[in-house]
Amino acid sequence: MTDADIHFYFDPVCPFCWMTSKWLRMVQEKRGYTVDWRFISLRLVNATVDYDAHFPPEYEAGHTAGLRLLRMAARIRAEHGREAIGRLHVALGTHIFDREPPADTAGDHGRVGTREFVEPILAELGLPDDLADALDDASWDEEISAESDEARALTGKDVGTPILHFEPPAGVAFFGPVISRLPTEEQAIELWDHVIGLARFPGFAELKRSLRERPQLRAFGVSEDEAGLEEDWHGGSRRQKR
Repeated sequence: MTDADIHFYFDPVCPFCWMTSKWLRMVQEKRGYTVDWRFISLRLVNATVDYDAHFPPEYEAGHTAGLRLLRMAARIRAEHGREAIGRLHVALGTHIFDREPPADTAGDHGRVGTREFVEPILAELGLPDDLADALDDASWDEEISAESDEARALTGKDVGTPILHFEPPAGVAFFGPVISRLPTEEQAIELWDHVIGLARFPGFAELKRSLRERPQLRAFGVSEDEAGLEEDWHGGSRRQKR
C-alpha cells in the first residue's frame, strides 16, 4: 500500500486505458494528485477464456505482449522503485499508440512484447537493457496476478482496464471511465469532478453503453482533430461471443 492519492491499474496494450491515463495526467497536473501506477494483466484475467472462440484474432497476441511488458515493469519496480513505473507507462503508451499505424497491423500486436521493441524504450529512459530479460520470466506472473486480483476485488470481476482507486484504501474505485477522445483542460477537470461525484454515491453501480468510437490515437488512424468510427464493443472488448 502507498500513500498516493490515486492507484491506477493498467495493462500497457489497452488503448482505452492509455486514453484514460492521458486524461488523468491532465487532472493530476491541475489538482496536484500523486498517482501509483499499478498492474492488471488482461492475459491473466482471461486465463480461462478460449481466445479463438471469444475474441478477434489479434487479441491473444496483444494480451500476451501486455503480460510480457508487465513482467518487465514488475522487475523495474523491484529494482528502480515505484516512481519509475509512471515514466515507463508514458514511454510504452507513446510508442505503442501515439505513432502512425504500421503496415503489418496484425503482426504488430505481438511485436510490442519483444526485446526489439523495448530496448530502445529502456535506453530512452536511461534504464539498463538487461531488464528486457524479464519479458520471458514467468516468475513475475504471481505478483502481476495478485495485483490484478487486488484491482478486481475493488470493483467486481466483470470489468476491464483501467481500474482507478481514488483516495485508497477507503475511497471509491471503479472501472474506467472509458473515453475515446482527449478532453480539453477545462473539460478534463469537469469530467473528473462528475466521475468522482457519481462514484461516491453509495448506491451507484453502473452507467454504460457498448457503442464506442475508435480511440483518438494515431496508431488507430484517428488524428487529434477527428472522431473515430463508432463500433459496438459488447462485453467491453468486441467479443465475438458472450
